[in-house]
Amino acid sequence: MSDVTIKTRENGPFLVTGTVTVVDSEGNAFDTIGKDTIALCRCGASKNRPFCDGTHRDCGFESNETASA
Repeated sequence: MSDVTIKTRENGPFLVTGTVTVVDSEGNAFDTIGKDTIALCRCGASKNRPFCDGTHRDCGFESNETASA
């Protein structure tokens, strides 16, 4: 099993690094073949959901989760 890391970006997407499968509500897998890292939309405004297309920069999305001990 490979390691997967999900990193939050300030005011941006979730960056997912590692081998993952992203599946829609009907059980169909999105094509992520050959991609070591994918960016998942958090703002909801991407025209390429569930993937980020950079729209968060223009729609006023703000979020900066931090881990606490």
